[in-house]
Amino acid sequence: MPMKQFLLRLLRRMGIYHPLQSFYRSCIFYTQRFYLRLQFKSFAGSGYTCNVCGHSYLKFKEDEPAHENAHAIRKWNVIAGYGKNIICPYCMSHARERLVLQVLKEKMDITDWHVLHLSPEKNLYTFLAQRSRVTAADIQPGFYHHITKGVEKQDATQLTYPDNTFDLMIANHVLEHIPEDEQAMREFFRVLKPGARAILQVPYSNELEDIQEQKEINDPEMQSRLFGQKDHVRVYSCNGYMKRLTNAGFEVRFVPYEHLSQWYVYAIQAQEGFFEIQKPVI
Repeated sequence: MPMKQFLLRLLRRMGIYHPLQSFYRSCIFYTQRFYLRLQFKSFAGSGYTCNVCGHSYLKFKEDEPAHENAHAIRKWNVIAGYGKNIICPYCMSHARERLVLQVLKEKMDITDWHVLHLSPEKNLYTFLAQRSRVTAADIQPGFYHHITKGVEKQDATQLTYPDNTFDLMIANHVLEHIPEDEQAMREFFRVLKPGARAILQVPYSNELEDIQEQKEINDPEMQSRLFGQKDHVRVYSCNGYMKRLTNAGFEVRFVPYEHLSQWYVYAIQAQEGFFEIQKPVI
């Protein structure tokens, strides 16, 4: 057994793998945030406004894919969270969070809703928890204990919740990781109440006619080259993604980026549209 795998197993058995990971990530986060604030100080005061922290800058930090991921992203022109004005220099919120946050603020009254938040993102979870009853869950909950200690262990393809439980569920950039994504969609549909909403943004391409995927792949290097990240198993086409959601029972409407112009000031991802997803009212 390679030394790296041996150490990982040992740390997991000792129960300190996830705490060490969280500590490491926190150190990286706060160090990067400190230097970003210094670097962008001269750009403060105008232009884009972060809807998480409220700070404004002439520009936000750009983010480009790592070398090993760039081939797939550029080949299919995948809208995957890369480009200009992605990261807020003050709080380091991401464009994909800011889009979802603005939807929650302007398009939904989530007061007292019961929300299922898979793979919870800190800024979104904080907003939700102040207004709703939130159930946070992930297949590896230890990675999210820095957000909330109450993260439950759940497999998205075999959720343990009763039918018709939640008013809203959020799984932001999750489905591209799950080999059996259609089974996960059916589970999402099952646990939502009639008329409930789902926010299920994914990386997608407008240039692909069909979804590119290999469900059985287990080769991080190849996954980076084919799908743009070492733990992705597909790149969705926009139409293919909507078809799968519809097959699971959802009503789906795509709102293109050009129709979100009132939110450009929040530095949402360029060219990213929003998938409006709802379980039909019976």
